[in-house]
Parts: sequence; structure tokens; C-alpha cells
Amino acid sequence: MSLRDRVRSLFKSSDEFDLTSGGIAKPLLYLSFPIVVTNLFQTAYNLADTFWLGQYSTNALAAISFAFPMVFLLISLAIGLSVAGSVLVAQHVGAEQFRKAEYAASQTVAFSVILSLLVGAVGYVFAGELVALLGADPEYAPQAVSYMEVFSTGLVFVFGFAMFIALMRGYGDTITPMVVMFGSVVLNIALDPLLIFGFQDNPLFAWLSLQGLEATLYDATGFGGSGIVGAAIATIASRAAAFGVGLWIMFRGTQGVRIRLGQMVPDLSYARTMLDIGVPASVEMTGRAISVNLMLIIIAMFPTTIVAAYGIGTRIFSVVFLPAIAFSQGIETMTGQNIGAGKPDRAARTNDYGARFLFVILSVVGAVTVLAARPISAIFTTDPAVTDASATFLRIVAPTFGFMGIMRAYNGGFRGAGKTLIAAAIAIGVLGFVRLPVAWFGSIELGSTGLWLAFAVSNVVGAVLAYLWFKRGTWREGDLTSRSSEERGELENAAGSSASGDD
Repeated sequence: MSLRDRVRSLFKSSDEFDLTSGGIAKPLLYLSFPIVVTNLFQTAYNLADTFWLGQYSTNALAAISFAFPMVFLLISLAIGLSVAGSVLVAQHVGAEQFRKAEYAASQTVAFSVILSLLVGAVGYVFAGELVALLGADPEYAPQAVSYMEVFSTGLVFVFGFAMFIALMRGYGDTITPMVVMFGSVVLNIALDPLLIFGFQDNPLFAWLSLQGLEATLYDATGFGGSGIVGAAIATIASRAAAFGVGLWIMFRGTQGVRIRLGQMVPDLSYARTMLDIGVPASVEMTGRAISVNLMLIIIAMFPTTIVAAYGIGTRIFSVVFLPAIAFSQGIETMTGQNIGAGKPDRAARTNDYGARFLFVILSVVGAVTVLAARPISAIFTTDPAVTDASATFLRIVAPTFGFMGIMRAYNGGFRGAGKTLIAAAIAIGVLGFVRLPVAWFGSIELGSTGLWLAFAVSNVVGAVLAYLWFKRGTWREGDLTSRSSEERGELENAAGSSASGDD
């Protein structure tokens, strides 16, 4: 048995992976847990950058606090295509329209490459303007610009790999992306300290008691590291390798979704279907990114220690919310496949189960985070003032982690049903009309504590809004497979139909 097969056997069995029949818990867990691991690996990119740049300098850490939200903004402008591709693939697979699923995947890859190249060019040209607009301190603004320029150059690789993950997930394969992501993260972790510090004053060599080797390598190469630019290069190189592997897997088509070169010629008529789903999803993600960047304008009025604490806190949140994001994506896939199979009631049960599960799990995680806020924060910085501020941030927001899980769960259901506009309305409403105003007025009245309270309040409001909207039931009319109710009924009663005669 190969290593990949051994890993796969730990997560699913062939009789428990049907997403459109049987129980809810096991298929959702088998689908979502590998996504948790995949997203954990993905977050490791950011955590590695944050950790090593924190060792490099406080200014570099503050610069990355500004760069990450802008990176998120660039990705968000094109992320709607990955949602559209995932939803279309999921619904076609649920309806057993496998040839249509292949076409959807091929078109998604083609349009995503084109769009990411355009967005990357814009990001590169206007990196300086974006950083200046957000009010970054002149001490670290040039470093943030440098990071943005490198990242924008390689955006096609970053987004291309994200597309691979989304398409495989829509098909129901979450193991393969996890394995590929693991290899990419290992490469990134190996490159980060070398490209940031080079072969001079590198803490990694000191920790390994290899100062002699460090001096020898520096004498031979003269490479003293590239600081924050090195972190960006490490990330892009790792994502490029992962995207290459992902393309190879999809073109082979022996595992999960398949793409075909002949089907990748951009089809403008099909683009409309993708845009109907993808534009609201991009608006949602872009709205999230803009709100984060607008938050930076408020945070920029505070000392560098608060800016750095915000960067640490948001990186920690990215780890804490991995279960919520993963289950949201798992619910998206299960909802899509069940809608395609004509089983909206099963899709509803999936959403309700996911919301309850996430509320309990993340509430427990929040309690642990409150108790260990200071030691967790201290991992990422040696500055006591930054540690104190970050710990305060965590203690205020952590008790509301469970509510964030509820909102994520139901928003995943909206997206899976193709109702991405609802998910966008909830996310943008909560961030733009709750979090930002509370942060602004709270910072005036309570200082940095008011900033942190904005996150807690918006988490609770978002959960209530998503739950009430889901119970309205407007998401049920989301079948994108163009099948009649009679055809769906025949499909539901037909056992063991093959892939060969679906279209």
C-alpha cells in the first residue's frame, strides 16, 4: 500500500463517503477533517512568515500585518471563480452529470488563470498606493510594499493552487489536496529561514549549533538574506510547486475531478453561469478583505505594538477558525451534491448539524484560548508589550468563537446551494455595518480594547443573522443542473447508476 493510500485509509472508507445518502455526521466529518488539516497546512505559510519575521524585527512583523490583508484582498477579487467551480462540480456530481462536471472544472481553471494574471498585475503596479492609502508607518511601509510586489507577481500560482483544492473538494476528494499541501508547506518551512536571514545571523543555525557551517556558507555565497522579500519568495515558490502538481493530477483525471485541454478554451456563454455564482462570492470575500483593510486604517492610529498585536491575533484566529472554515467548505460540498441529487431536506440537516457541532467545538477552543492567551501570544514575539496587547485581544474575542462557527456553517450551505448572494449579504453586513462602526467608536471611547470588542460583537450578530436567514428556506431553490423534477426523481430511485451514461 502506498503512503497516499495509507493516509487515505485513515480518513474515509468506501461505504461511508456517499454524501447524498445515509447518515450526516460521518460523511461530513470524513469530508471536513482533511480540509481542517489542509487549511492548517495553508495557514502554516502565514504562521511561518509571522514567526520568522518576528525573529527578524518588529518592523517586519508590523509590515506583514499590513501585507496580509492586502494579499487577502487580491485573492478575494478572483476567489469567486473557485466557489463557482466547486459548486458547479458538486451539483453536477450529485446529479451524476460527470461530463458536465469536467467541463465546469476545465472552464474554471482557464478563467482563473486569466483573472489572477490581471489581478496580480494590478496588485504589483499599485502596491505602493495601497500601502500608503492604508496609512502604514514610514518605518515599515517600504517592507510591506516589497512583500506585495513579489506576492502579486506570483499570484497566479497562489490562486491556481486554491482553485485545485476547490475543484477537488467539489468532487468530494479532500485527501489529495491535503497531501499536496503538506509537501508544499514542508518546502515553504525549509525556505523561509534561509531566504529571510540567509547565511548570516540566522537563528536556525544558532539553535542547531551550526554556526561554523553558517559562516562557511556565508563566505562561499555572500548571501545575507532578503528579509520580508525572502518570506514572499518562499511562499510563491512553494505555491508554484503545489500548483504544478495539482495541474498534473487534474489532467491525469485518475483521482477526483478531471480537466481537459480542449475544454479550456474560454466559453463566454458559460462564463455567465460562473459569474452568477462567482461574483457574489467574490463580493463577499472582497468585502471581508476591504473591511480588514479599513480596520487597518483605524489600527494605524495606534502605536506599532498594537499593530503587531493585531497581526499576531489575526494569525492565531486563522488557526482557531480552521474547523469553521473546513466545515463550511464541507457543508458547501454536501449541500451542492444533495441539491443536485434533489435532496434539499438532507442538505438542511447537514447545515443544522454542522452549526451545532461547530458551536460546541469552537466554544471549547475559545475557553482554552482565554486561559492560555499570554503563552500563545508569546510564541510569535519577544516584545513583552506586544505579547500583552495580543493576549488582551484573545481574551476578549475568544469567548465568541462558537458564534463564528454558526455563521460559517450556514454561509457554507448558502454557497453550496448557489445562493452566494445571501452569504455575501450576511458577511458584508456584519463586517461593514457592525464590526467597523463598533471598532471606530470603541477605539475612541476605550482605546485598543474597543477595537478588540468589535470582533466579539460582530461574531454574535453574524451568527444570529445567518441562522434566521437560513430558516427562511429561500436557499432551497438552488439546483444548477438543469434537470427537471421528474429526472431528479428517477435519479433518486435509481441505484448504482454508472458514470458512463449520465449526460
